[in-house]
Amino acid sequence: MDSLSLDAPAPDAPDVADDGVWLACIECGDVYAPFDDVRYTCDCDGLLEARYADLPTFDDFEGRGVWRYAAALPFDVGVTLPEGDTPLHRVPDLEDELGVEALRVKHEGMNPTGAFKDRGMTVGVRVAQELGVGRLACASTGNTSAALSAYGARANMETLVLLPAGKVAAGKVAQASLHGARILEVDGNFDTCLDIVQDLAMAGDAYLLNSLNPFRLEGQKTIGLEILERFMEDYGAFPDRIVLPVGNAGNTAALYKCFRELVQSGALEKSEVPTLTGVQAEGAAPMVEAVQEGNDEVRRWDDVETRATAIRIGNPVNAPKALPGIRETGGTAVAVSDDEITRAQRDLAGEGVGVEPASAASLAGARKLRDEGVIEAGERVALLTTGHLLKDPDAAAAAGGDTEQVPGTTEGVREHLAD
Repeated sequence: MDSLSLDAPAPDAPDVADDGVWLACIECGDVYAPFDDVRYTCDCDGLLEARYADLPTFDDFEGRGVWRYAAALPFDVGVTLPEGDTPLHRVPDLEDELGVEALRVKHEGMNPTGAFKDRGMTVGVRVAQELGVGRLACASTGNTSAALSAYGARANMETLVLLPAGKVAAGKVAQASLHGARILEVDGNFDTCLDIVQDLAMAGDAYLLNSLNPFRLEGQKTIGLEILERFMEDYGAFPDRIVLPVGNAGNTAALYKCFRELVQSGALEKSEVPTLTGVQAEGAAPMVEAVQEGNDEVRRWDDVETRATAIRIGNPVNAPKALPGIRETGGTAVAVSDDEITRAQRDLAGEGVGVEPASAASLAGARKLRDEGVIEAGERVALLTTGHLLKDPDAAAAAGGDTEQVPGTTEGVREHLAD
């Protein structure tokens, strides 16, 4: 896996490359043509990465949104709604509380379907068109199904989503339903759903667009490009650290790939690469276990539970890409309780930033690491929040304040307010 090192040189294009794009195995190094056949993993079962002959610098980007970064992607434009160009909120009260030089919140809930998954789907569904597949499919804790359903509808493609029965927030199921997906509620957790949809994909019954698909992560790496550019505009420097929730570890892998490619192109010094810091819920923390124990692999957790449904995952498929990213950048991973997540959700809302529970894990984790002295006072920190608060309205209502019953008269309201 030397190709995942920050010191790895820029790759040379093999004969199988198509317009400077190819797939490479992170384990054995075998290479494959990108669009000749449907392929998710190497023949050795290793994960694949998209690779490029010409790696861009910041000068090669123009426009707005995900496709501003077309020079770093396999196409000039994808199936777009459009997506990306999400806000990097200032949160002055939280910045003061943590006592860091800068604290910003990258709110991916402001994408078209309310989550970061749209960035991956604009690329992934475009690849599906290139391959000529007939049906799109995913396993989901909710956000992936919403995004795939919307982008599948935009592309006029049949979409199938597998959800763990009774474990997906109503707002996310509603999105998939309205966008016309065929929804299968599976007796099992997310990892059971992913096992099944992978079997279907390998048999040719559907085109898989979970983050096992290497092209999904290409869109998601644009989160990192936006964070770097905005920090440079506002502070004249890149962030020291990015703290993010971890479910399947796709964003961790994607951000690290973004930074690795910028180092290879000469656009970023190795010393400027932000420290990647993952956060999981205590009831679903296999990545944290692997990082803290120094393990090379993640042990699958068969029983996972947390109210942060978007990260209720016990077998993060992108761990082989994400673990090197955390370690190569000098990062770490931390587990937080559901109560700490709910407190963070309330406090982000107090700054006007409304996020679903899994998103708030980033703030909860940053708090814990600041208290432990891992995050230092002089750091510029970006928190990644991955989904909008309306993705899980029940959780938002539970975390918020109670309503107050008042009489149906102006005087009655005045008396109530005076009490």
